[in-house]
Amino acid sequence: MTIKPQRNKADQGETSKERILASAESVFAEWGFDGASVRRISEEAGVPVALINYHFGSKAGLYRAIFEKRAPAIMDQRIAGLRLARAEPDLDRRIDLVVKALIYPMFSLRGESPSADFGRMIVREMSDPQSEARGIFRDMFDPVAEMLTDAISKCFPDWTLEEVHWAYHTMLGAMMIVMTDNGRMARLSGGRVSSDNWEEAARHMCAILVAGLKYRDRDQTRGSED
Repeated sequence: MTIKPQRNKADQGETSKERILASAESVFAEWGFDGASVRRISEEAGVPVALINYHFGSKAGLYRAIFEKRAPAIMDQRIAGLRLARAEPDLDRRIDLVVKALIYPMFSLRGESPSADFGRMIVREMSDPQSEARGIFRDMFDPVAEMLTDAISKCFPDWTLEEVHWAYHTMLGAMMIVMTDNGRMARLSGGRVSSDNWEEAARHMCAILVAGLKYRDRDQTRGSED
């Protein structure tokens, strides 16, 4: 095994911890939780495996530490967006702001590195069958998800709980598809469409989702909910 040259002992401690976190983020983004190994992360960071265990206790501890470091910024952006939505008296504008509060903080991750790696980690964790056991979404994302579903229900006060949650999870699904796009959009569009332009992607996604919420044909599903 080849380990990258280590820095002086005086530079270790917090510096090595941050280097481990940064390296682990890219490895987890590429391989997922199960596919990433502590040894691979240690090689990427240029530190002994023992140092990872010293700082984080285990692979699971390191994985969770990345979310604890990075998720609050996304949640803060969503909360700020929802505050704007609550203060907006115009209903059409309020719906638009609620959707943007969901989409923009995530899509912006595609526009910067290494944030793009964390975006991929989020999507991987969301679709991982073992996600519930780790409790990351329950602990870090669900409180704001509940704020989002509440905001949707206030925009559409006559909707049932089922309609609100189907709307929210449909938006999550659409968001995940774009977040995980690896060039297929560009290929299918002959190079005219690329999800790499996250601001353009967010504008299109929000416009489509807002229209879907506003013009939803409730008669198609109401029978199953009565």
